[in-house]
Amino acid sequence: MSAQPSPPIDGPVSLPEAPAPVAPRWHARFGGPPRRTVLLGLTGSVLLVLGGFGAGGILVRDPVLTNSALGFWRYGHGREVATALVYLGVGLLVWAWVQLGRDVLASRVSGRAVLSTAAVWLAPMLVAPPLFTRDVFSYLAQGTLPLRGHDPYQVGPDVLGDVLSENVHYFWQETPAPYGPLFILLAQGMAWLFSATGQNMIVGVVGWRLLLLPGLLLVVWALPELTRRLGGRVPVALWIAVANPVTVIHMVGGIHNDLLVVGLLAAGSLFALRGRHVTAIAIVTSAMAVKATAGVALPFLVLVWAARLPGSFRVRLAKATAAGLGVFGVVFAFWTFVAGFGVGWLPALSAPSMIVNWLSMPTGVGELAFTAVNLVAEVDKQPFVNVARILGASVLLVIAVWQWWAARDGGPDAVRQAGVVLLAVAVLSPTMLPWYLSWGMVLLAMTAWTPRGLAYVVFGSVWLLIVYYPDGETALYNWPYLAVCALLAGLAAVSLLRPDPLHLAAGARGPRSAVTGARDDRRRRPRPL
Repeated sequence: MSAQPSPPIDGPVSLPEAPAPVAPRWHARFGGPPRRTVLLGLTGSVLLVLGGFGAGGILVRDPVLTNSALGFWRYGHGREVATALVYLGVGLLVWAWVQLGRDVLASRVSGRAVLSTAAVWLAPMLVAPPLFTRDVFSYLAQGTLPLRGHDPYQVGPDVLGDVLSENVHYFWQETPAPYGPLFILLAQGMAWLFSATGQNMIVGVVGWRLLLLPGLLLVVWALPELTRRLGGRVPVALWIAVANPVTVIHMVGGIHNDLLVVGLLAAGSLFALRGRHVTAIAIVTSAMAVKATAGVALPFLVLVWAARLPGSFRVRLAKATAAGLGVFGVVFAFWTFVAGFGVGWLPALSAPSMIVNWLSMPTGVGELAFTAVNLVAEVDKQPFVNVARILGASVLLVIAVWQWWAARDGGPDAVRQAGVVLLAVAVLSPTMLPWYLSWGMVLLAMTAWTPRGLAYVVFGSVWLLIVYYPDGETALYNWPYLAVCALLAGLAAVSLLRPDPLHLAAGARGPRSAVTGARDDRRRRPRPL
């Protein structure tokens, strides 16, 4: 019997659907972070670490690379390749961060996914050499001074005359420590470990990074609740404060004590809003005992306390101020007594003002005025800088008082205004370094943001990330380099809201919305996230 042909089929054929791929359980446990973005940023971090061993803030005499087959990485063409790897790593990490930001804007990722992604990017940094700075060598030297009978508030690292002082940046060789008593205690502990390991510089560098890492953990702990209280979104706040390349590269990779300060500021602010005011004042006072700038937040926490007391505003403010001063006095006296060096660090607070660069707005205005006048008459630059800094301090005082008064009702508003003033302190102080902006941004990250505001964050973060060279030297007067940096930072900022802004993809006709993926050429008014 011959086979008969099947009758023709007029309608569409219905095929069984293939089962959707099931994500591994571990992937879901970590919030389902976007794998491509995670791997892209991880590649950037690994390249930064590898390049950093040749182009970062490396040791004068590296116990591993010097006189080895890998020694070429520190000199000549090897160093040039290492530098290229660092910048390639920065580019990949920024690209991954912008991609993650698009997912955050579109609500495609949770806070856990952002945190998991940041953790993967941060992991290689734990063993990286210092990146874009040499500050950690100053920290090691400042902790060693007391162990050798020197007052760290009276002398600089140059008196040590050994492997420590030779690795400290020349600018800080004769500068006493401008940090508080709690920092000196931490530095002494790390210096003891450093000495116990035979002055192993690698142990000292990694040890300092691990010692400051609890600051980042405090930010992560306080952020979810603090963000809900301040009206922000947890994924956005994590994207700004934790996954930000400034945090990954400068704060953790660069090893700055500001990382501990911002953690204590976040924790203290949360305790204040919870009504645990004594704990809040004690924590922020401890932050001030690391770096004096943190003390700017204390008057705002007093307002949070006053808002919970009975009576008129004056009565409540007087009670809260008296109680706050009492807590501050006890905690600060405790750290000062334990450190054993009195308040000699207060005069040393002026040491950073010796840095003259236009990243500080008043200093920049002074330098600009000097340049204009110097075109017609030969004059000294320092008086122009000094006058501009005085004017900047006056403007800062006005802003601080204005914001404090605006926050007189206490509550979350007081914490927001504290963030604004801390940011103003960074910008208007006589000296500014890129990581100083973290003081205010750690609190402002937890407030409501518009997409356009986040684009500005991208521009500022990327530009500030690379205005110093990988070895820690300033690039602020290399104008062609800065112009390229600004263009790249602008491209990153635009890319957050308009993927493929250069229309490089085949068939690109118009910008796609970073939120929906649909083509959209219309201008929209930014809305808070």
